[in-house]
Amino acid sequence: MKEQIPIGSDHAGFDLKALLISRLKELGYEALDQGCFDKQSVHYPEIAQKVSQLVAQGQAKRGILICGTGIGMSIAANRFPGVRATLVHDATTARMSREHNDSNLLVIGARILSETAAKDILEIWLETHFEGGRHQERLNLIEQVAK
Repeated sequence: MKEQIPIGSDHAGFDLKALLISRLKELGYEALDQGCFDKQSVHYPEIAQKVSQLVAQGQAKRGILICGTGIGMSIAANRFPGVRATLVHDATTARMSREHNDSNLLVIGARILSETAAKDILEIWLETHFEGGRHQERLNLIEQVAK
């Protein structure tokens, strides 16, 4: 069974979301489009909630959010327990967000990245595994602080 990955964007990320949905399918994943569904202005926290809840509740292993800069989506997504949303700008931050932070929600800025960069980031983020060890200890500390 294909891994299902919920993906959502606001109006600023609509076009990039369509491109990444296509790339996810090419890579063998099933994209679960959580909106928005056209370029009409929407409130990004509502889209972030849809994707983040699926990850937080364990209905999806990981998800993707896109807005103009990625900042708003990151803030909103990280309000959900168990969500580790990381705003990624390049190959290095994509890799490190998975290896060291076990990111389960990729956030990207459509107005910040080229389409090529966004596709590269997506692939690296999907293929990179969490290293565990001392990094798991640090994630445990974050969870303790958040309580």
